[in-house]
Amino acid sequence: MLRVVGEASPDDVTVRTRPRREQVRARVLEAARAVFAERGFAGASTDQVAAAAGFTKGAVYSNFGSKDELFLALMDAEVAARVTAVERALAGTADLPGALAAVGTELTARDPAWQLLYLEFWQRAVRDPGARAAFVASRRDLRARVCEVVERFLADHPVHTGWDAGRLTLVLIALTNGLALEALPDPEAVPDDVLPRVLADLLDRAP
Repeated sequence: MLRVVGEASPDDVTVRTRPRREQVRARVLEAARAVFAERGFAGASTDQVAAAAGFTKGAVYSNFGSKDELFLALMDAEVAARVTAVERALAGTADLPGALAAVGTELTARDPAWQLLYLEFWQRAVRDPGARAAFVASRRDLRARVCEVVERFLADHPVHTGWDAGRLTLVLIALTNGLALEALPDPEAVPDDVLPRVLADLLDRAP
């Protein structure tokens, strides 16, 4: 068969396919985390996130309605990672002291960039009622999911602590955040064993 000069054969044609919606969303989230970490939440723009992801701004807004919504999606991913860390820690031990030590190790793994972003948005949510509702919902979701993991552990390994899973979860998350905040300017001020030791003392003295 004669082939016209300059005519592309099927073998020469590169088929270009658009990335799937979930792929676009994942790339935008990854780019947002990097841009927010570099510039801060207030200093970052959706244009910068789109450029870092290799898309137009329209791709960002087709997945996230606002910069706030984009950050909250990142926080949801952080929640999922924390829950997975707690599950992994509790799966490897059957006794309460070992569980506390393992959970403390997982939750105190430091990510200064994320902690700064969390604090920045926390201030925004405290001052802005419009941002507060979604932020509160995300924090409640974190506590509920961690509490579910703690409840399963206590059911599988019955121990008398004097604490219910909900209060224990609240203390665990509050201590984690507080120690992370203290470590931001001075990492050496917070030894790795502080969280499990405090929790062990609290449970040992529980009424």
